[in-house]
Amino acid sequence: MGPEIEDDVMPLFLINGFLEAGKTTFLQFTMSQEYFQAEGRTLLIVCEEGDTEYDPELLSRTRTSAVYVDSLAELTPARLEELEIQYNPERVLMEWNGMWNQDELRLPKDWVVYQQVTILDGSTLDLYLKNMKPLLGAMVRNSELVICNRCDGIQDLEGYRRTLLAMNSRAEIVFEDEQGEISEVSEADLPYDMSADVIQIGPEAYGIWYIDCMDKPDRYRDKVVEFTGMVLKSPEFPKNYFVPGRMAMTCCEADMTFLGYVCKAREARHLETRQWVRVRARIAYEEWKDYGGVGPVLYAESVEPAEPIPDVVQF
Repeated sequence: MGPEIEDDVMPLFLINGFLEAGKTTFLQFTMSQEYFQAEGRTLLIVCEEGDTEYDPELLSRTRTSAVYVDSLAELTPARLEELEIQYNPERVLMEWNGMWNQDELRLPKDWVVYQQVTILDGSTLDLYLKNMKPLLGAMVRNSELVICNRCDGIQDLEGYRRTLLAMNSRAEIVFEDEQGEISEVSEADLPYDMSADVIQIGPEAYGIWYIDCMDKPDRYRDKVVEFTGMVLKSPEFPKNYFVPGRMAMTCCEADMTFLGYVCKAREARHLETRQWVRVRARIAYEEWKDYGGVGPVLYAESVEPAEPIPDVVQF
């Protein structure tokens, strides 16, 4: 579970999600697996008590000490250091309280989050997206794995997938129903014609296209798209490259970010940052340092001046 652990740090495995999402069940299942056994002790910090309780026999068998924390104010670096001295664990598990803003978590200097998993209840996800998106975004933002369970009967899982990927494009998203993992997520109807010679990406569809293009390379490779975006240039870009994109609110107003893919165009040298353009380009997938791997690279067929789009992209 997670990368190799260094000797001079305290590894923290953080499991977050809202109340009754299934965090305790997930943690108990993980603790019981052979791959998660350790020679030393484990400290389990529980920040939220739900209906499911930890099995005392499992805690004893896995040499795990459970400590319950009632408020975020208690969770200071000094308090965590006291717990480390008291229990002398080899690692720490933390079941996070979904009503606390995870951005406020402060750890001792030698504590490192080695793996973070978010557990979500598909049957209530829409409610949390509408009413508690900032809290959800703080949990998902740095998670390696997002498990969305209880997805029986939900039609637009693809829409949920794009929304979660907008919060964290690097996360692995898993949907589960009563039968287990849903291996084939039915694709929602995209708001543009994928069979067209030139796929027209309207202003309201930009966010969907941006996420889908990164997530489904086989769908978009060698396709030609046309959209309106704002120019971003940098001295670090190679000659004839720029990024056309849009400002987006992936979670809340504090999470405004520029979403765009690098584009090679002969017109690039004449463009200026913040200028608006209409881009028609063919999509390829190549190594690019800013992507940290392979990602979409646009090869422009035309770049023309365009009227600004006042609205920001929302998910």
